[in-house]
Amino acid sequence: MNCRVQVAEISMTGGSDMSNYRQIEKMLDGFVEDGLPGCGCAFARDGVTLFEHYAGIDHVKTQHKLDAHTTFRQCSTTKIIIVTAGMMLYERGKFLLNDPLYEYFPEYKESTVVEYDANGDAHIRPAKSPILVKDAFRMTCGMPYEWGDSITAKAMWDVKRELEKKYGTYDIETEVAAMGTVPKAFDPGTHWLYGYGHDIVSGLIQRLSGMPTGEFLRKEIFEPLGMNETAYRFHDGNESKLCDVFHPNGDGTWHSEPGILDQYHAPEAKLENGGAGLYSTVSDYLKFTQMLANGGRYHGEQIIGRKTIDLMRENQLDKRLLKDFQNFYLAGYGYGLGVRTLLSRAEGNFNATPGEFGWTGAYGTYVSIDPAEHFSLVYMHQTDPNNEQYYHLRVRNAVYGAIE
Repeated sequence: MNCRVQVAEISMTGGSDMSNYRQIEKMLDGFVEDGLPGCGCAFARDGVTLFEHYAGIDHVKTQHKLDAHTTFRQCSTTKIIIVTAGMMLYERGKFLLNDPLYEYFPEYKESTVVEYDANGDAHIRPAKSPILVKDAFRMTCGMPYEWGDSITAKAMWDVKRELEKKYGTYDIETEVAAMGTVPKAFDPGTHWLYGYGHDIVSGLIQRLSGMPTGEFLRKEIFEPLGMNETAYRFHDGNESKLCDVFHPNGDGTWHSEPGILDQYHAPEAKLENGGAGLYSTVSDYLKFTQMLANGGRYHGEQIIGRKTIDLMRENQLDKRLLKDFQNFYLAGYGYGLGVRTLLSRAEGNFNATPGEFGWTGAYGTYVSIDPAEHFSLVYMHQTDPNNEQYYHLRVRNAVYGAIE
């Protein structure tokens, strides 16, 4: 099934025949014709949806056609929502970015660091400086995710297993506090390392707001924006709308396996991670991105300040830290307070405006926000591997090429 919703006449290049518009639609359909199970894409400007298109299927067994109500695991595109919520509390005076994290989680007061000697032997020593709140936002806290082979990752894995044994189910505030004892991979602020920082931000949201992170998001972001199909937990039977995670069989066919965090969508679950865990639809997430693209306001609702958004998308990494961050997929980008931010069109080979920002999710979600144009783009599919370099870079280039 292929369906398109054109909500408004739009200012695009290509003249009145909307040739670029149709080329984007053709490209998305071509992804499916060439083997992608299904995808959805929408973009908007000044609060008005300009393009919305769906192609392919969202379930292997039923062959159900992917549509506007298909929900997608956001994985790491959860991060943009979490850091926005965190910066809303910043605006309310709940913390300063250069506050030591131990002021809010005392368990981080005596942080330690893994250090290797000339023989490659590891030693644990006191950290030379404390983790700052901004280290959590910008991923310079020295904490990876727990599934790696490093000493830090293995220690984090052990903490999670002990919490499961002790509590069964537990919340993010409990987990963040327990992680304070883990030796960090480096002195805070000295390297960029993808990992646990945004989970710390989620813990801060719960501790400083006095409510679970999911409830804060619902009250402060989702309900004001009309995002009725975005949450951590399933509700109103919407689990049936969740897209399969498609895995290739090697012969052009696909099979489905559960997502790595699917258990946390269950109503009885408590953990609400900051780095992943939300589900949403293309159109729901587009509302959120339009709010950020238009100075924090969407259809009369002011969610966050325009200048705070500018701070979020300000590059936080110096040349040394950029070496840790940049790769082929992120060429031309720096990293702000939880979001990639475009520094160089030439280095990024990307036709957006410097200052465009967003992030990506593990199963194929992609978000781009351009405040200079009041424009935002949301693209989603669900495959493992996600082949993000192929799909995302083509989608972004084609869509931004259609802006007048």
